[in-house]
Amino acid sequence: MAASEGAETEKVSEAQNSVIRNDGYEKKCIFCKIVNKEMDTELLHCDEEISCFRDIKPGAPHHYLVVPTRHVGNCKSLTKEHVPLVEKMVEVGKTMLQKNNITDLDDVRFGFHWPPFCSVTHLHLHVLAPASQMGLMSRLFYRLNSYWFITADQLIQRLNSLSETS
Repeated sequence: MAASEGAETEKVSEAQNSVIRNDGYEKKCIFCKIVNKEMDTELLHCDEEISCFRDIKPGAPHHYLVVPTRHVGNCKSLTKEHVPLVEKMVEVGKTMLQKNNITDLDDVRFGFHWPPFCSVTHLHLHVLAPASQMGLMSRLFYRLNSYWFITADQLIQRLNSLSETS
């Protein structure tokens, strides 16, 4: 019985991996490789919808990237149907901050780089905290109300307004 249970577990694991690989895996995408554990990057959170890991060039003491587990293009490729996904990305980001004892959610920054100002085309939410401890370059790079960085709330508003005019 123990051998068959092990074989069943292995089959389930293979099936889960194949779902990710066959549905929404972009083989040249660095974030897809990270989510599929092809890179030596620690996943802080990973489920069927959302994954999270640390940014390799942190702009704040806590800088996480929250990504869809399956490949989704950049902000410009999103539609109203993606609003729940973006909202869940924000929730995972908040959970990561809480797990790391960041409780002042007024001193955080949640946002996306607006194309063409994103280096990876896999949708990714930057979660930075405390924002008050960001250096000069990070304050510029993740600047609010700029044409290269959009907050999660602004993106959700934009997506919702697209559906109203369609």
